[in-house]
Amino acid sequence: MRIIGHGLDIVDTARIARMIEVHGDRFLQRCFTAGERRYVTDRRRLAEHLAGRFAAKEAVLKALGTGLALGIAWTDCEVVREPTGQPRPVLHGHARKIAQDLGITQWLLSITHIDSTAAASAIAVGPDQ
Repeated sequence: MRIIGHGLDIVDTARIARMIEVHGDRFLQRCFTAGERRYVTDRRRLAEHLAGRFAAKEAVLKALGTGLALGIAWTDCEVVREPTGQPRPVLHGHARKIAQDLGITQWLLSITHIDSTAAASAIAVGPDQ
C-alpha cells in the first residue's frame, strides 16, 4: 500500500450555520448530496455534522491535489457512513476519474467535530508499485 495524497481541513461550525441560515436549501443542495442531507436530517447538532462532512470533502479534494478546480463540484465527493460508523468518501464525476487516473484504490478518512469546530483528515491510498 502506498500513500498517494493526504488532505486536512478545519471548518468553523458557526460559518456553516450562517450559510444554512442565509442560503438555506440552495447552500445544502449545492454542497451536499441527497444522501448526506438525509443523514443529517434528524441530527440535533445539524451544523456540527454538516461542518464535519464539509471538512471531509475539502480534505478529500486536497488529497486528490485538485481542490474544487478542474470542474469538480462539492457533490462530486459524497461522505457515506459504513455500518461500523466509519465515514468513507464516494467520488462521482470528474473527481472519480481523477482518483482512478491517480491509482487511488482506498481512502482513509477521519472526521471530528465539537460545537465550534469540525476537522477531517483524508489519505488516498493505492497499491504498492
